Parts: sequence; structure tokens; C-alpha cells
Amino acid sequence: MKRIGVLTSGGDAPGMNAAIRSVIRSASYYKIEAIGIFRGYEGLINEEMKILDHRSVSNIINRGGTILKTDRSDKFKTVEGRSRAYRVIKKNNIDGLVLIGGDGTYRGGYIFNKEWGVPCIGVPGSIDNDIKGTDFTIGSDTAVNTALEAIDKIRDTATSMERIFIVEVMGRSSGYIAINAALSGGAEDVLVPERKYDMQQLCQDIVEGNMKGKMSWIVVVAEGVAKAGDIAGIITETTSLETRVVTLGHIQRGGSPTAKDRILATRLGYEAVNCLRKGMRAKAVGVAGNKINIVNLGSAVTKRSADVNSLYRLIKILT
Repeated sequence: MKRIGVLTSGGDAPGMNAAIRSVIRSASYYKIEAIGIFRGYEGLINEEMKILDHRSVSNIINRGGTILKTDRSDKFKTVEGRSRAYRVIKKNNIDGLVLIGGDGTYRGGYIFNKEWGVPCIGVPGSIDNDIKGTDFTIGSDTAVNTALEAIDKIRDTATSMERIFIVEVMGRSSGYIAINAALSGGAEDVLVPERKYDMQQLCQDIVEGNMKGKMSWIVVVAEGVAKAGDIAGIITETTSLETRVVTLGHIQRGGSPTAKDRILATRLGYEAVNCLRKGMRAKAVGVAGNKINIVNLGSAVTKRSADVNSLYRLIKILT
């Protein structure tokens, strides 16, 4: 293994830069030349790349986003696109790839390895924490803390104005951000894709609480289960109580990564380089019980559901 490439693909996540830093410096330690590939698979096809060394990744461990930029590539989903990418790999004498991203990134790497034999190692970078083979993904802890900070501020207004707030968070089909932000933020309820919700019961709880003197509520809604505006409309129509909507949106992807995400990214970046050094070809690195976990890339392309039931029960007990 003389030369490797590293790219970030799909949605950005806080901690990706820490992972890039770890990959580049680990490769440098083992005398392996590292090439940064810009704009994900699209950049690979278009040969947008440059050699990166130890100094190239100075002072990025604390930065959100990704210095390599990121993109979603329709071209790479085609046989011709992957063929062009392989020609770029051969032209630049790249012996293996480190792919930082989510399930779509993994799927692309799995197919690319299967078709062309290019060693590909996946590193889980996603705020959704929905990738199989790892307990946590890079960026998920920061996203939860960003949502929590917003909920804390919203609660000040909700309490002062005695209003109901519906807070929509990201996560696609995963309720990880929603359930964790709701529990840590003291929300009164949360709607997540992994659990059926009962709007009639929610409205009844709000009315009964209101009759007992509870005048403010925060309900967290995962984007994959419903739109916050629709939920607010039903609550207002059913209870006649004033309801406000806050959609947190893309602020959850940005910001300086937490210590937990930086450490995770650093550990997994190093392990990805190690996998390539050991001759592994289609693997994904992660953590299980705080220990490094290496799985087949093919088994990690399907999404993992968040375990929400025990946390939801705790939210309702404490409301």
C-alpha cells in the first residue's frame, strides 16, 4: 500500500475534518502517500484531487464541515460513471480508498469494490446515527447537542409566553436525534419514525396538563415522521391552544464537533488506514461497546433503526 485516497460523500457531518486529519496523518506515519479527493464520488470521476501531507490538515480538527467538500453523484450510480472513476484510480496509482459518509457512500464503495476490485474502507460520517456496524456515527453527538441547545432556548420562551412549541429536528428515517434531544431537553413528548404516535392521546395529554396548570409544552418531531407544521395545526384545532413551530434544519449539520465526535473520528480514521495496510478490501469501521468493530461493507449499507422505546417511556414517566 503506497498511495491511498480519501473522500467525503453525501451530507456533511461535524467531525468529518477530524476524520480526514486522522487518515492523512496516519498514512503519513506509515509512509503512505495520501490524496484528498474533492466533492466525493463526483470529484473522483472528474479527477479533482491533490496530495495532502501532515501539515495540510493542521488546525482542522475543531472545524465543522469538510475541507474536501462533499456532493451526491448521480454519475457514480451508473456503470459508465464508475468505469470513469476506476480509470482515474489507475491513472493516479491509488491503491485504496477511505470513504467517509453514510449508507449511500457505503453502497457506492461496496459496488465499486465488487465491480473493479478497488479496496474501499467505510468510515461512518452521518448526523443520523443510522449506520449498521457501529454504535455511533461521526457527527451524531454534535447534532444532538446542537438540537439540545436550541430546545433549551426555546423552553425559555415557551415558559415565559405559556405556549406549545413543536420543534422539528433532522434525522431522515431515524429518530436518534429527536429522542435524545427530547429526553435531555426535558421535552414533554416526541414523535419518531420507529414508534407509532397517537395524536388524540397527545392532544388529550396537553388539555389535561393545561387544566392542571401546565401552560407550556415542547414536542420534538423527527423530520421522517411528520412535518412540525402539520402537527401544530392538529394540536391547535383540537385543543384551541396557541402553538408555535420551530424547524431547526441545517444548523444541526454545522458547528464545531464535540469532544466525543472528534475522538470517534480520530479513532476510526486511523483504523481505516490500518485496514488498508492489512490488505482488507471492502470493510467498514465503527465502534461497539467502545471497542473498534470492523464489518463487511456490504452488511453496513442497510440502515439501522434507533432504539427508542426505553427512552420514550422515560420521557413520559418524567413529564
